[in-house]
Amino acid sequence: MLLVIQICFLFIAPFLFLGIINRVKAIWAGRKGSPLLQPLYDFIRLLKKGEVISKTTSFVFQIAPTFNIASVIFAFLLIPVPSLGATLSFDGDFVLFTYILGLSKFLTVVAALDTGSSFEGMGASREVTFSTIVEPAFFILIGTLALLTGQTSFASIFTLLNSSGGYTVLIEILFTASLFIMILTEGSRVPVDDPNTHLELTMIHEVMVLDNSGPDLAFILYSSGMKMVLLSVLAANLLIPGNIQPVLAIILLVGIVVLFALLIGLIESLIARARMSHVPQFIFLMTALSLIAFAVVIYYLRGRM
Repeated sequence: MLLVIQICFLFIAPFLFLGIINRVKAIWAGRKGSPLLQPLYDFIRLLKKGEVISKTTSFVFQIAPTFNIASVIFAFLLIPVPSLGATLSFDGDFVLFTYILGLSKFLTVVAALDTGSSFEGMGASREVTFSTIVEPAFFILIGTLALLTGQTSFASIFTLLNSSGGYTVLIEILFTASLFIMILTEGSRVPVDDPNTHLELTMIHEVMVLDNSGPDLAFILYSSGMKMVLLSVLAANLLIPGNIQPVLAIILLVGIVVLFALLIGLIESLIARARMSHVPQFIFLMTALSLIAFAVVIYYLRGRM
């Protein structure tokens, strides 16, 4: 059952997630908008198309999208499904999870640099800059949860937190808020980036994939949606109690993922992309929330001594 649920999430959730975001933006703009499954239709259409590969590129550019999607799928197997557990779980799995996502980002950046385009190099530089802020903050956040529970695997950490008392509520709120900022950053959404922009000086992620086409572009778009979904599932593990029925847990999981998509669509409808100089300040908010969570845990643990 666990494997079936994860396979369904892998093949459906990323497209629905992106479709909900686009539909919310269309409603707020007063338009009918595209169908919810339009990202799936675009994915299938791109799979049927051919590829145009520059002679400047090497094999790195050709293998990067495949490794990118494989890394994201593998990372998803490490995330527990509430009340059901994870397909792969072991001590230190959250470290592997972070490095797997880092590998995905690294391959995307290297593929952009492999094109020899200074334009894509500019986007790669910005992407790496933002990642150097997000990844340490995520390590602080997960390390804080490991310190609080004394566990070093996702499944054990969430199991203990969901069965703990009220003192963990603040930690869960800070964790969820930090992950939401990470979703906006890793998914290249407003206010960090605008996936629909065509302004050369403000493009970040989109400029890195300008040379990709056909199935490679389909894999990249899928990976972007999958990253946002798996981070939403990670947040859902803290928000869903561990002592409820699996069916109810799955319903709540779907509801939370949909809620995250609605919030992203709402944000993109109400505010504009931040100025490039202000983007690091917004991402540093995740670091601040992570440090606050760490301070709260240290204060609690010292109070118990």
